[in-house]
Amino acid sequence: MRDLILAIDQGTTGTTALLLDHQSRVVGSRNVEFPNYFPEPGRVEHDAEEIWASVATAVNGALAQVNPERIAAIGITNQRETSLFWERASGKAPARALVWQDRRTAARCEALREAGWTDKVRARTGLVLDPYFSGTKAEWMLSNVPGVAEGAASGALAWGTIDSFLAFRLCGEHVTDPSNASRTLLFDLHRMDWDPELCALLGVPAACLPRVVDNAGVIGLTRGVGFLPDGIPVSGLAGDQQSALFGQACFSPGMAKCTYGTGAFLLMNTGSVAPVSQNGMLTTVAWRLGGQTTYALEGSAFIAGAAVQWLRDGLGFFSSSAEIEALAASVPDAGGVSFVPALAGLGAPHWRADARGLLCGLTRGTTRAHIARAVIEGVALQIVDILDAMAADAGRPLAELRVDGGAARNDLLMQYQADVLASRIVRPKNLESTAMGAAYLAGLGVGFWAGPEAVSAAWARDRVFEPAALDRAAILATWHEAVRRA
Repeated sequence: MRDLILAIDQGTTGTTALLLDHQSRVVGSRNVEFPNYFPEPGRVEHDAEEIWASVATAVNGALAQVNPERIAAIGITNQRETSLFWERASGKAPARALVWQDRRTAARCEALREAGWTDKVRARTGLVLDPYFSGTKAEWMLSNVPGVAEGAASGALAWGTIDSFLAFRLCGEHVTDPSNASRTLLFDLHRMDWDPELCALLGVPAACLPRVVDNAGVIGLTRGVGFLPDGIPVSGLAGDQQSALFGQACFSPGMAKCTYGTGAFLLMNTGSVAPVSQNGMLTTVAWRLGGQTTYALEGSAFIAGAAVQWLRDGLGFFSSSAEIEALAASVPDAGGVSFVPALAGLGAPHWRADARGLLCGLTRGTTRAHIARAVIEGVALQIVDILDAMAADAGRPLAELRVDGGAARNDLLMQYQADVLASRIVRPKNLESTAMGAAYLAGLGVGFWAGPEAVSAAWARDRVFEPAALDRAAILATWHEAVRRA
């Protein structure tokens, strides 16, 4: 009996496999970390085979007590802008994947802005010219990795984001979905297809591009995977943040979520309208179901949980990331210290690839606890900038923010977020919204669930953080001065 859905959540630092039953209960789960490589300042890479090995280990772990023949469908969600080339014949990559955090194409993006491409790119793709997105990464690989340009032009090499790579490895199909395609700088949001002029601008041949399919629907059946039986439908694809929006049941225009992962990512459902931001937000595809497109506004902060990892691994403040909450709570405030989490540049609404992380306000009385608290506050304050800009674009204040991701477990962070936003924060019982969204999309793709209403029925809140009164204007003035200095 095929009564389970397998979700593969392939993230920046690890892969999670999740098994869900008809009642949306998690019956198996495993997370496996894998390395990030930093060959030079501003460069971040992944090894494709290590990603694939992490998927195999995670799936095997989730299936430890379960017969894999019970899997009805597979959903994939992924770190969106990370991209790579691979050989169609072997599935092997000729070079490491360039991670979404990679900034090596910053100068190229600046050159494109100076050449007058900003408005055309924004109008067609909803994006800004920033090395965050995968189009200039593809261009760099085509120009700098031997043999890639020739292989891409002939069709011997395929290119895509991580969802495309995993789908190819699982079922041999070279596809992507609109949520991932809309993050490449190569996809026209309005025509819902690859843009020939932008592909030519970045020198990306049509022969290497994936076919764009709906987020839910069978794209192929597993074959020759090794750790899974043949014949399982792969029927759900979505970029991680859109998948989390779906998993949080944000189906009505105006509903918003924030995922606190390596970075922090906010999406607001805008329905069938693709708004043009006047405040540094991105316009993106949320999902396409049955040929009907839902759009979203998005703001991305490149560093959130990664700032805590930096305190843990780079500075040795603690041995486990979870320890930051107790350390930060041991002082009543940050003691005048401000932290700007621009360790990989600043994302929305500033879009400054040249910005760098900043600690300021240090005195002889500053302790590790003050710095830990400043890091928590800095993560929350960058979210305020994004949501204020998003509310201005949407023309409505935010009534409620649904949160997920690992750092959403931190009560101190969530309460401070509510306080500085002056909005209610709602945390669901299941924080794996990204994986849950992929599972739901895969289930919809094979009729395992009837429709989005099944997601709404399964979504349940764990805790509501109501905002406390504080001097928001003074806090934001200090914060904005620190951002200016960064």
